[in-house]
Amino acid sequence: MRQTAHSNDPARGERHHTRTDERGSFSIARCSCGWAGPARRARARAREDAAAHELPRMS
Repeated sequence: MRQTAHSNDPARGERHHTRTDERGSFSIARCSCGWAGPARRARARAREDAAAHELPRMS
């Protein structure tokens, strides 16, 4: 299983640590907060899911 780590420190002080896990021919973005993105065949799409999750949310 290959993993790629990313981290972010949003303005509100919460830190998310995302990574991509590979399971067979699928790549899944996961976060330390418990979030998991959909299974993707393209690693780049899973990395995009992880990056989008790390963006600060507008309330």
